Order: sequence, then structure tokens, then C-alpha cells
Amino acid sequence: MIHTSHLAEQQAARLLQAQNRMGRLRMRLGMHLKRWSWLTVVNGTHAVKRLFDIVISLVCLLLASPVFIIVALLIRRDGGPVFFKQKRVGMLGRHFEMLKFRSMCVDAEAKLAELLAQNDKAQGVTFKMKNDPRVTPVGRFIRKTSIDELPQFINVLRGDMSIVGPRPPLPREVALYSPGDRRRLHARPGITCLWQVGEREGGLWEIGDRNSIDFDEQVRLDVRYIESQSFLRDLWILLKTVPAIVLGKGM
Repeated sequence: MIHTSHLAEQQAARLLQAQNRMGRLRMRLGMHLKRWSWLTVVNGTHAVKRLFDIVISLVCLLLASPVFIIVALLIRRDGGPVFFKQKRVGMLGRHFEMLKFRSMCVDAEAKLAELLAQNDKAQGVTFKMKNDPRVTPVGRFIRKTSIDELPQFINVLRGDMSIVGPRPPLPREVALYSPGDRRRLHARPGITCLWQVGEREGGLWEIGDRNSIDFDEQVRLDVRYIESQSFLRDLWILLKTVPAIVLGKGM
């Protein structure tokens, strides 16, 4: 009751203030100040995240440069290009080419239609096959160690992706999205995310098997990340990605 009366008093005060020119001017200035403050916080957060992305990407690319050379030479021995470029859907539906080290045969995309019936993902939006015959011997190793994902740091430098964020889907997957599923497109896609490290319950030290997470839960985890993202949260997810890879979670 007290709370309701307090709100009524505030509304009455605003109405009285709006009755004169100076009062209206103060109200407009107050509204602009709140708007500028909100934009400063939001843009400042985005700037910190972008700076974090650039610094981490440059450091990782520098440290991984010997690995890049070795893997590139091994892939070239199998024939075909070193990098695999695939169209993905980014923030707000914008398309971009995501880079990976090629881990499959050259005509892998053409052979996909023949394998869709063997999809391990029951919901059928995403495709996953445990013993995919398209994967090359070198590809199996770089996939198991997540080395195939390293070129995505180039996508981060370009601004197509972030270090942490929902994984970028394929256009054919987005075509099957419901309006609720599209909420995961409200952030810049990332190299790693909550379901990549298997954090399902929000536990600080939780690392689980990402392959046990179905599509609906992936969406829920992505939306949870978008609604609560912060610099410290991104840093912790990135740190948890290392043991997730070392322990072979989700491989």
C-alpha cells in the first residue's frame, strides 16, 4: 500500500513539473541523460568485448602459427585446399564464410544428402554422425583435438565472430528454426559457448559432454548466455574450453 502511494506521489510530481516550461526542459534533459548513460554502458561493454576478441585472437594465432604450418602441410598431402570455407548465419541473420581446416574429403558437401538418414541428432535441425565416412585420417585427429577450429580466430579478427557466443548455424538449419529458435541469432556467433563446454546447470566448474545436448537445449543455453553475458563470464567460458578439449568432452 505504501509502495503504491509512493508511485502515485511520483506521478503527481511529474505532472506538476510538466505544467511549466522549465519543468518540461528538466524532464527532457533527464530523459536524454538516462539514454546517454545507457548507451555509454552498452557501447562500452561491446567495446571491451571487441578488444578482448582482438587481443585473444592475435595471441592465439601467434602461438598456434607452428601448428598452422604443420597441419597445412599434412592436409595438402591429402590433396585439395587447406581451408574449408562454409557459409554460416551470423548476428541478426547476416551470412558470412566461416573458416576451418579441411577435415573432410573435397566433395563432402555433395555427399551429405546421402548421409542425412544416419543423423545422430534426433531432432534433425543439426547434423552429427559419429563415424562420418567423409572425414579424412588427418581430419579425425584435428577434429578430436579441435585444431580444425583454429582458423576461426581469423573470423574473429574480421568481426564475423566473437571468441564466446552461440555457434554459427548453417543456412539450411536456420530455415528450420522456429521464431523462438531465432533468439540465438541476437548475438555475434562465437568459437565456444555454454553448450560447447557442456555447462548445462550453470555450475561454476561444470564441464560436460556436449554431444548429449539436443538442439532445444542448445537454444536455451544460448539464450541464457545472451541474456546474462559479461566480460568475466566470457573469460570463464574460454578458460573452461581448455579442459573440455583436453578431457575430450563432446568428441
